[in-house]
Amino acid sequence: MEGPAVTENVMRFADLGLSDVEIVGGKNASLGEMVQHLAAAGVSVPDGFATTADAYRRFLAENGLADRINALLADLDVDDTRKLAQVGADIRREVEEQTFPADLERDIRDAYDRLVGEHEGGDGAEVSFAVRSSATAEDLPDASFAGQQETFLNVRGIDNVLHAVKLVFASLYNDRAIAYRVHSDFDHSVVALSAGVQRMVRSDVGASGVMFTMDTESGFRDAVFITSSYGLGEAVVQGAVNPDEFYVYKPALRAGRPAILKRGVGAKATKMVYTGDASVGRTIEFVPVPEADRPKLSITDDDVTELAHHALRIEEHYGRPMDIEWGKDGVDGRLYILQARPETVQSRQAAGVMRRYRMDERGPVVVEGRAIGQKIGAGGVRVLSSIDSMHDFQPGEVLVADMTDPDWEPIMKRASAIVTNRGGRTCHAAIIARELGIPAVVGTGTATSTLSDGQEVTVSCAEGDTGFVYEGKREFTVTETTLDDMPEVPVKIMMNVGTPEQAFEFSRLPNRGVGLARLEFIINRQIGIHPKALLELDSQEPAVKAEIESLITAYPSPRDFFVQRVAEGVATIAAAFAPEPVIVRMSDFKSNEYAGLLGGERYEPHEENPMLGYRGAARYLSADFAECFAMECEALKHVRDDMGLTNVKIMIPFVRTVAEGKGVIDLLASHGLVRGENDLQVVMMCEIPSNAVNADEFLDHFDGFSIGSNDMTQLTLGVDRDSSLVAGSFDERDPAVKKMLAMAITACRERGKYVGICGQGPSDHPDLAEWLLDQGIESMSLNPDTVVETWTALAKHRAEAGAGAGASRGAEAEVAQA
Repeated sequence: MEGPAVTENVMRFADLGLSDVEIVGGKNASLGEMVQHLAAAGVSVPDGFATTADAYRRFLAENGLADRINALLADLDVDDTRKLAQVGADIRREVEEQTFPADLERDIRDAYDRLVGEHEGGDGAEVSFAVRSSATAEDLPDASFAGQQETFLNVRGIDNVLHAVKLVFASLYNDRAIAYRVHSDFDHSVVALSAGVQRMVRSDVGASGVMFTMDTESGFRDAVFITSSYGLGEAVVQGAVNPDEFYVYKPALRAGRPAILKRGVGAKATKMVYTGDASVGRTIEFVPVPEADRPKLSITDDDVTELAHHALRIEEHYGRPMDIEWGKDGVDGRLYILQARPETVQSRQAAGVMRRYRMDERGPVVVEGRAIGQKIGAGGVRVLSSIDSMHDFQPGEVLVADMTDPDWEPIMKRASAIVTNRGGRTCHAAIIARELGIPAVVGTGTATSTLSDGQEVTVSCAEGDTGFVYEGKREFTVTETTLDDMPEVPVKIMMNVGTPEQAFEFSRLPNRGVGLARLEFIINRQIGIHPKALLELDSQEPAVKAEIESLITAYPSPRDFFVQRVAEGVATIAAAFAPEPVIVRMSDFKSNEYAGLLGGERYEPHEENPMLGYRGAARYLSADFAECFAMECEALKHVRDDMGLTNVKIMIPFVRTVAEGKGVIDLLASHGLVRGENDLQVVMMCEIPSNAVNADEFLDHFDGFSIGSNDMTQLTLGVDRDSSLVAGSFDERDPAVKKMLAMAITACRERGKYVGICGQGPSDHPDLAEWLLDQGIESMSLNPDTVVETWTALAKHRAEAGAGAGASRGAEAEVAQA
């Protein structure tokens, strides 16, 4: 901008920084901070200017308007939603009718002219602007006013800009903003507003979204979480669209390695675009996204990586987790940062304390969607179609709406849970729900039509990415763990983790890594298609082929779909627990389980006893499965060698003979997974009696054993663990089973090799865990919900054993002395 850059009314972004929050509010100060300090690092922020808080106060001071506003707010009970709506409307009307002081209007016009003149072509009719609110008490580290005031998009021409500025001023008195300030203990009179006028990025013909420099649900700090959808970003922020989601691993990003942990395709049924109307408030509209574009990812891997780099630079500059809005200009193809503010939910959580919710009793699932938070709530349903019905809402009810937005904040704090038809994990509704500590399930699609007033439900966000609404009030448990006080225990306590979406949360538990990550769980949940059906897609029946094609549209090829999805699942678990080891068991589907995957019946034999049939090492070595196993190997090689997650170790299940074991080791090497190279360790499941009897021979080819107590018990006792008729005979503590386990442990210890257990036994039986500890086992991999209890019990057992041994030695000394 040429001419005066700063007046008492207007300041350009380039002259602002974080020290100017009291002058232009948090949002505009942050924009200026990035323009000044991050542009050289490649972070592009569209240019603009901001009106000052002083200008706003002088605007309100005209004709005694500020005094009238303060009088109206003085005795207002914001929980009286009818009165709140009436007072808010009266204040906003008065603000909108107020005239600008002459010097303020002149300065806005001058700043606008300079900004338009700098735009290529300089034709004001072709330049559009976003006019955004920025409160002086907004975006502070200890409070988020995100979405409380208005934003106006695609504003063209100075007269419309002036009108939008006035509407922004009035929005400080939205019902939601008034209520939020009261609940956050902010005095109305000390909060001022700045209007930011920023050149629009043409994301209406591109893409946009929100990103966080941490996982919003678990607080995991080593990932960038990015959402993206077609069109203007306000659709994502409002929750009107279910966006694509990406996770990016920061250490890999910093090392210049491939870093995308996860790609998730959102529905993206609608997008926000420009209209031809120049009137403020009518310049944007929603239009359907073409059917062919919905199953595709809205941005490329290169875009995701560039955005994550921007997020890292912004977080490093601000020195704290950040919440960032971005846009991709569909005209110039560039990525721009539109806003950046401190993350205010996870970063305020108490350190060292973990509260976990667990469903003890499940029932019929009524609807499901994206889980917000990790809590559980229950109550009677209240379906509301508009904010006009808010006064009907009673404390403790489950709020059900098409799309919850910050206007609903006055009643959201009273809800036991929130359920919406639309929305993603970064919409304002989700942000407010997290701040209030209320579980929310968003993007269900049908909640308002499926649920009915008075219906009792339980809303669970404690089971991973998917949130479930169960019929009826169901039993659940809340446990609180003080993580800093875990006692010393002479065994590595690891976890069994099969669901990548819960890995970030599970990693917060005390642990020494993952002793069992089941590849078949990842294939079942993240792929759901038989690998041979993918490799032979063109030969499938038309209906099967069409269904597969609809699932893999976002990926370059059927093979890439399988390899990338497996890699995403493994990498997510490995990143969550790094640098601790993560032992990944290659797929151990039985033939009947493989047949259950899409397209699987065509490829799987019928076996009378699949448990003892075509599974594990024998399957890998068969010519019929060779290309399927090659894809699994390719995925793991990418995670280890390309992404640098060398904490991943490989485990081979159900190895019947030593020859099979050697054959699989050679097969892995032929696919680039060479035992001993790049720190690769390959362990073997010890789950067949022959594994314990011939332990030395097997250990010649493997780096150790992980005992599978389920199959070992089944095969030692001759008990079909799937049969209820003989279930009473199944006991991992049987003396014969213990002899097998002792043989395996002793063999590994004598050879100096790893030995752990990843079966169900130690999770179910504390006395078996104590016996294993006494045998000198190196690690126990437990179900996550038993980790803390087993850890403390084993520490107590070892302390008591030590005390007993000390007393025994003292008695022996007394006898000797006598």
